Amino acid sequence: GSPISAEERRLRDKKHLNDITAARLPPLHHSPAKLLSIEESIAIQIQQKEAYEEMQAKLAAQKLAERLNIKMLRFEPEGEASMQYREVRDED
Repeated sequence: GSPISAEERRLRDKKHLNDITAARLPPLHHSPAKLLSIEESIAIQIQQKEAYEEMQAKLAAQKLAERLNIKMLRFEPEGEASMQYREVRDED
């Protein structure tokens, strides 16, 4: 018969799919993929690798500290503890 527009064909096909199945595509939460230049892609990969290695180093240091049972305490060699042993004298 008569030629139908692309919009009408799309609506007809969509209605047909709705009649066949109840499955629906999930909503798109993120923007669609975009093309990157090679330079941009390499820069992103290097940045991600550095962030990953930094996170791995922090995690390794944390696990090592837990395994060795290391506790970081404040150390003051000339602080409060050393003052307990000194005598108080008048300068007169």
